Amino acid sequence: MSITFICDLTSAAVASLDHFWEHTVGSGHAPLALRSDWQNQLKKSHDELGFQHVRFHGILSYPMDTLITQNEKPLYSFFNADQIFDFLLRIGMKPLVELSFMPLSLSSGDTRVFHYAANVTPPADYKKWANFIKKIVSHWAERYGIEEVRQWFFEVWNEPNQPQFWTGSQEDYFKFFGVTAKALKQIDKEIKVGGPVTSQNAWIAEFVDYCDKNKVEYDFISTHQYPTDAFGEVSDKTIDQLAASRRSIMRENEQDVFRQANGKPVFYTEWNSSSNPRDPLHDEPYAAAFVAKTILEANGLVDCFSFWTFSDIFEENYFPSVPFQGGFGLLNIHGIPKPTYRAFELLHHLGNELLLVDGLHATVDAWAIRKDKSITCLLINHALPKHRIETENIKFTIKNAPKKCKAHLERIDEDHANPKKLWREMGKPDYLSREQVEDLEAASRLIREPISSHYVDNTAIFEFKMPPHSVVALTAEFDKTIGEK
Repeated sequence: MSITFICDLTSAAVASLDHFWEHTVGSGHAPLALRSDWQNQLKKSHDELGFQHVRFHGILSYPMDTLITQNEKPLYSFFNADQIFDFLLRIGMKPLVELSFMPLSLSSGDTRVFHYAANVTPPADYKKWANFIKKIVSHWAERYGIEEVRQWFFEVWNEPNQPQFWTGSQEDYFKFFGVTAKALKQIDKEIKVGGPVTSQNAWIAEFVDYCDKNKVEYDFISTHQYPTDAFGEVSDKTIDQLAASRRSIMRENEQDVFRQANGKPVFYTEWNSSSNPRDPLHDEPYAAAFVAKTILEANGLVDCFSFWTFSDIFEENYFPSVPFQGGFGLLNIHGIPKPTYRAFELLHHLGNELLLVDGLHATVDAWAIRKDKSITCLLINHALPKHRIETENIKFTIKNAPKKCKAHLERIDEDHANPKKLWREMGKPDYLSREQVEDLEAASRLIREPISSHYVDNTAIFEFKMPPHSVVALTAEFDKTIGEK
């Protein structure tokens, strides 16, 4: 028995599809941006997936050494940060600057996080912190021009609702944000700053209320979320946390934040299929299906949807050398695209007009996106772990389709665009030869498969199968521009 979806090409677009997921992508720790392999992978991601900004931790703290003290005198060095920003601008990208972590000479305590020992305490003197922010951002405005810096975005800190990232209270953070935002706006009123940069969609209403009551200027709301948030204990297995989640929990949370944001743009500057930095599912087609579905469900609610992260070149705790290690990245340490990378590639090539698709199913979702003389029907067969999912027979019907049609499928599933499968067949080597890297990269590629249709009464009918945790892009190209009657 087939699942049927129907789309009428003469229908008006039901919504626009701005590529909000390409606004920003995440990375780990600022010094990684000085590595050539990190730079090569970011350029590849920008060129092939369209990312415009990148966000990472620790631009202000050790070992960037933007501010240190010797003999009770402050010493400023912005050279390392400048090298990173020079590179970003050179490849056509810009930073989303996370203002973190606390330089030791400004800190009020000695609490640290991650292997690079980032200080997470409030400033001992808020005036000195504000002067530091004005000094470094004014330097960037002078170096790159204020018109350029106005196109950047500034977040104040990272996840202050988590005690491992902020030893102060909510009240302390709000004061910290106000002082920082004021310092930025004193440089230039058009510099864009946002917060509260919380995990788990927290503090949004309180943040908006604080800023309104205290006349603190801000330009966007930012927060983070993962489907494992609030489901079970930290010690629980990730798969059990996911199994206890809800299929569209991310969209439910986005709707709440959208309502609480008081009309400001909503930035999600971290998200992924789980918050576990060693989750095997990150390397598998499961994550690609989750990613594509989650992005399309966020349309209309989110202005920036920054995936965490573009690369497994990442070392918050340590730097593993295993090729498929369950890391957050779209690319593994060798630059081999994972299924999630290919999901972003499919999304990048979509148009901007969403059409209505009729049809419902428990695990299969379908979208149709119009682009000039073509339409791409993106279908996703996805369920949470331990939930029922099967191979499904799909019938996709395109009504009022021009008769001259050339169509193809692109697939992500266990047997397509899945290099981890080949790596397992290789015996899971810890270290790869050049030839193995090339073979795995080839196994990751999207392959266009021609598909024919039945054509009856101005209707094109396509039929194909979808295994569990799969993504299928059905693209039909016509001999004339498609649109309304």
